[in-house]
Amino acid sequence: MSLSLAAQRLRRLSALPLRADAIRTLLSAADYRRELLSQIAAAKQRICLCSLYLQDDEAGADIMAALYAAKAARPTLDIMVLVDWHRARRGLIGAAKTNEPLGNAAWYVRLSAAHAAAIPIYGVPVQTSELFGVMHLKGSVIDDSVLYSGAGINNVYLHQFERYRHDRYLLLEHAALATSMIDFVRAQLLSAAAVRRLDLAEEPASGSQIRSLRASLKRASYQFQPQNEASRNAASLSVTPIVGVGKNNRLNRVICDLLAASTERITLLTPYFNFPAVVDKEIRRAFKRGVIIDLIVGDKTANDFFIAPEQPFKVIAALPYLYEVNLRRFAKSHQAEITSGQCNLFLWKDGNNSFHLKGIDCDGVYTLLTGNNLNPRAFRLDLENALLIHDPQKLLQAQRHTEFESILQHAQRLSNYQELQKLPDYPAPVRRLLNRLTRVRLDRLACRVL
Repeated sequence: MSLSLAAQRLRRLSALPLRADAIRTLLSAADYRRELLSQIAAAKQRICLCSLYLQDDEAGADIMAALYAAKAARPTLDIMVLVDWHRARRGLIGAAKTNEPLGNAAWYVRLSAAHAAAIPIYGVPVQTSELFGVMHLKGSVIDDSVLYSGAGINNVYLHQFERYRHDRYLLLEHAALATSMIDFVRAQLLSAAAVRRLDLAEEPASGSQIRSLRASLKRASYQFQPQNEASRNAASLSVTPIVGVGKNNRLNRVICDLLAASTERITLLTPYFNFPAVVDKEIRRAFKRGVIIDLIVGDKTANDFFIAPEQPFKVIAALPYLYEVNLRRFAKSHQAEITSGQCNLFLWKDGNNSFHLKGIDCDGVYTLLTGNNLNPRAFRLDLENALLIHDPQKLLQAQRHTEFESILQHAQRLSNYQELQKLPDYPAPVRRLLNRLTRVRLDRLACRVL
């Protein structure tokens, strides 16, 4: 891919002008929880929360209580919550089959029955099965503010108690951006026959309705009035909301263009080290161009699927080890770049807390805030979105520096791939499972869908 063509495509993206003083980076899960609750309490016109799930726990209860309180104080307040349909209705493993709502959906129904005011909670089925695609849109709109994070809503994501799951958190005061994101939800999701109310225990959508929704989402985009070319050339700062689902979607292409257009430095963050082939290819090309690449990933013990060896083994607990296998292979193939300092591989670990940060920073000029995990599943299956910030004058450089310094205080740079464990070092149940998967090449399939 030509560097100049990638840069030109990025330049041609429609964008909204942005003021530097309208952007604030939050540095912790606790800050994010406080800001979200504060924004909900102060809302006057509209609230739209998008999350993979809203958990039936103390943090989830606090968010719902805040929404009901805001609605009681201002009955005309327009409130909507969107979560993934399948994740919300998932029951406990081994639970008996029933036609009644399970999991978080059952809680939504109980909340609805206990309150006179309605807080609609919509379930979005991106695929007929959770395994093959989920609603992974991020970003909460509250009046003219957009609070963007990859975090879900539960005790760990919101640091309700001792443990936290670290993410990225950005607050943008931008009426046009907020309206564009709400308009997308209304036009593309709430109008679809496949999207049903979970709080009212509505019947699941049919397979044909879900396939129709997915087909329409593949053609969808955020709609807004972009700045004209003259004003854009003079603008110091802009933001582009991007959405994508399925192979070769617009968001995937922008991610590849960002990597291809870089000339100096790329910073990549992902909690699940499992790059799609196209991303891996662009990384290799960037190394050949002399670009410095910083990779910030979670240690396997900071993965949200990690289970301590002394705990009862579950199949899902093998995933962090599978990601480490990928990471070790990558580090081994790029040991020369690690040694020279062209590749800086940081492993994040902070006690028993977990790592969920995603995104890309290119040359200090482009920042992509996203829930996209930069893995094959995100590139092929899930409904994803992102905010691309273009900052040619580097007005946000101080904020970005502070954010990355905060992240790296719990990260160690890897100097050699041999510092990572290999298969013989893993607990016996993990070794047996990974050996079995490798023999029948199911490890590759697992990397594509998990």
